[in-house]
Amino acid sequence: MGKSAADDKILSYNDVVLRRSDLDILSGPYYLNDRIIEFYFSLLSSSHPSEDILLVPPSIAFWITNCPDVDGLKDFLEPLKLPDKNLVIFPVNNNDDVSLAEGGSHWSLLAYYRSANIFVHHDSNQQMNKRHAMKLFKSVVGYNGGPSSTSNDKYQECIDTPQQVNGYDCGLHVTATARTICSWYESSENKDGTDLWFSALKEQVTPSVVGEMRKEILGLIKDLMAKQ
Repeated sequence: MGKSAADDKILSYNDVVLRRSDLDILSGPYYLNDRIIEFYFSLLSSSHPSEDILLVPPSIAFWITNCPDVDGLKDFLEPLKLPDKNLVIFPVNNNDDVSLAEGGSHWSLLAYYRSANIFVHHDSNQQMNKRHAMKLFKSVVGYNGGPSSTSNDKYQECIDTPQQVNGYDCGLHVTATARTICSWYESSENKDGTDLWFSALKEQVTPSVVGEMRKEILGLIKDLMAKQ
């Protein structure tokens, strides 16, 4: 396939534009890119329209992590209305080069749960992204505001996070983990912060479920393409 064909737009969904090359990524055993994760997060937002939940697009999470200008970061974060959210999910990427779009080689997920004043990092490859998740936590924690004091916000590495079984499914783990946490949040009767989603992850983010996510996302895109 030529470069121009690979760049052809195939779907516009909310603010996300997918290209033909994205289908190729989903068709084979490849590392997910920013666009596919942003598409799935946008889909999850539509499925879980609660004002309490925010799924942050990869490009915004990356900028929060690497923004060199503290004042600029404040202007960037205010529209997200973090103090109004109880559950915020950030994708974490290990790209350190702000000049390189879609760099990096590993995805993980940082989830903030205001009811428990906790940021939890879920990494499917032995805490490979711990430094990047901590950097994101430190960037965002001072702007978290809201009714509970940010000084109480803790950071935790979830050492029981389900682990990937190959070198390329980290992005699928992020999508499956985000879906599980959102479902847990909406179905949980215990929203006072004494319960977390860890047992749900163990039950629902299995190698077979993660493997099926690739086909599932591809199917969702094709269904939406057919309705255009």
